[in-house]
This record gives sequence, C-alpha cells and structure tokens, in this order.
Amino acid sequence: MIYRANPRNQEQLSILGYGCLRFSRKGTGIDQAKAEQEMKIALAHGVNYFDTAYTYGGSEVCLGKFLAKGYRDQVNIATKLPHYYIKKEEDIERYFREQLERLQTDHVEYYLMHMLNDIAAWERLQSLKITEWIADKKAQGQIQNIGFSFHGNTENFLKILEAYDWDFCQIQYNYMDEHSQAGRKGLKRAHEKGMAVIIMEPLRGGRLVQGLPKSAVKLLEREEPRRSPAEWGLRWLWNQPEVTVVLSGMNDSLQVEENVRIASQTEAGCMDSHELEVIEKVKAEINHCMRVPCTGCGYCMPCPGGVDIPGCFSAYNTRYTDSWFQGMKAYVMCTTLKTNPTNASKCLKCGKCEQHCPQSIAIRSKLEQVKKHMENPLYHIAKAIAGRIGKY
Repeated sequence: MIYRANPRNQEQLSILGYGCLRFSRKGTGIDQAKAEQEMKIALAHGVNYFDTAYTYGGSEVCLGKFLAKGYRDQVNIATKLPHYYIKKEEDIERYFREQLERLQTDHVEYYLMHMLNDIAAWERLQSLKITEWIADKKAQGQIQNIGFSFHGNTENFLKILEAYDWDFCQIQYNYMDEHSQAGRKGLKRAHEKGMAVIIMEPLRGGRLVQGLPKSAVKLLEREEPRRSPAEWGLRWLWNQPEVTVVLSGMNDSLQVEENVRIASQTEAGCMDSHELEVIEKVKAEINHCMRVPCTGCGYCMPCPGGVDIPGCFSAYNTRYTDSWFQGMKAYVMCTTLKTNPTNASKCLKCGKCEQHCPQSIAIRSKLEQVKKHMENPLYHIAKAIAGRIGKY
C-alpha cells in the first residue's frame, strides 16, 4: 500500500480509502459477515481510512461492530454530521453522541459537515455556535480533523474553503468531473491551503466501469498493458499529487483485492502524455452517449411516488451507452417486473428528490424523458406479456 501525508499533521493515510456507503445488503439490513470479511482484507493490505456517515443506513453500526473486534487502533474513522437535520444548538452534540455510540468509540479522526454545498448552510451552522463546538471537541481529543464534504459548483466550493480553517475536505472528482463540481481548480486550491483532499465518486458510482460505452471500452482494450476501466480511472486520480485519499465503495472481496493491487503500484506522476490522451478520448465517447449524469448515490431516495430514480436513469443511460435492447431489458427487469413497480411514470413531480441530488440533476424533467423514450409501445407490449407469464 502506498501512503500520502495529511499536510496538517503528516499522518500517513492509505491512498485507497474504504467507502462504507455501498456495503452489501441482506434482507432489510447490511450483510455484516460479508462486510467484515471484505474490510479484513482491506485492513490486511494496509487500508487505514474508512469513510461512513450518519445517513448511510446501518453503515456506522456495521463499521462500529467490526472495529470493536480489535481493529479500532488500525483505522482512521471518517464520518459526517447531518447538519441539514440540525434545528437548534443542542442537536449538534446529540447527533455526535449518537454517532460515537454507533461506532463504539470515544473519538473520530476525521469529522465532516455532510454535503455542505453552499456558504449559507455554513453561516447557519455558525449561528448555532458550531465553531465553538468544534474547538471544544478538538481540545478534548474527540475530533482530530474537521472538514466538509461537497457537491456543488466550483464557485461555492472556493467560498466555503475560505470561510473557515478546515483541516481537510471531501469532493466528488473523477476524469468526467475534472471541470465540474469542485473540479481541478478546487482540488488545487485546497492543496495550496495545506488541506488533505479526500476523493469520493472516483468512478461515478461504477458508471466509469460497467456503464462505459462500447466505443470507450474498445479504446481501452487496444492499450498495452491491458488495464481495466477501474484501473484507468484510479490511476488518473492518483497521478495527481494533490489527491490524498481515493474512496472506493467496495462490496466484493475480488474488488477489494484488485483496488489494493492498483493502490500498491500507482504513484503520483505515473501517467505519461499518451495515457492522458487516451483518457481524453474516453471522455469524448462518454459525453457523446450519456443522457443523465447520475452516479447512483441514492440521496434522492426514497421517492414518495415509488420511483426507483437511480434504476431508471441507469437503464436509460444503458440504452445509449450499450444498446437499445440492454437498456430496455434493464428497465423492464429492474423497475417494472416488481411486486410494486418503480418505473418513471410513477413520478408525482413533487420535486423532493431534486432537493437532495448532489449532482443538481433536474430529476423530474429527466424522468419525463425516461418515460417518453423507455415506456414506448414496445415496452407496454413487453410489460403485458411479462405480466401474463407472471400470472401463469
């Protein structure tokens, strides 16, 4: 495992971090045994940064149970305050105490304001004396580093950077978001301020792996040595010295082992001009095919109307990045052939989803497009046939 220093304290952090949002599910909860086996593999190979959040259903509890088995001293915990739930000053301490209980610990190494996307949200927290609370927690050793996670535009990111003496930040960044979200400009400014920079959505929720257009896949397959799309995406990030840790939402042992291998072989400045040119060509192919920039994070869920929003967008994109047949197959199987269908036409147009979307997607408008292009006459025929087969 390769490590990079946190500029504030020179602590060595594994360049691969464990993202705890996408643990495998079992029934209505997380598959604890499977998650623990995967985390053990990561720990054994030197991964020492584990990222969770209050709102990642069951994630903090799962991580806490695992670390309580003798692994706590090997791990830097990063978790996040759901500031959007905070109504009064006392709520800050209440949520933090609950998080410590879930994690079965008395301190957190890296604590973030979750989805702090504009300066007004930070000013509201300041009015609730958040800065005094942070200073107290740091003095007590209950919080070692304070930061924020961000989904928004570069302008707002830069404003938040200058609003407080942050230790670190967490941004969505990948080769498709080089000039959106915080972007390369935000990454470099945070680095200039001596902050550790944690990367989330390095592969856009897997879209830069399973969701690549065939033309982009062919581009990568022609290159030697042969590398997976995931390796290309991760190498692009670790090529940049300003990146401290790249989070991966790993939920498969082979995936953990593969990511660890890449993280053990990739240094800053590892990519040559030809490889960077290949990435630019892949970006061009993706931009030509992509219809909705959804990462599948699920912040828009649950939908009051019962729409599987990420599922609808995934199938819609598949229609254009893979094939019409694969997209329609995914749409029928993943949204329509359910006890309670979750297709786009169930949208109530209430707009609740758009309030929580980190990508600022016009979800209602995009769902209307999904309905128009996916729920066509052939879809209704397939739906009727499938319904009869199901009854039979």
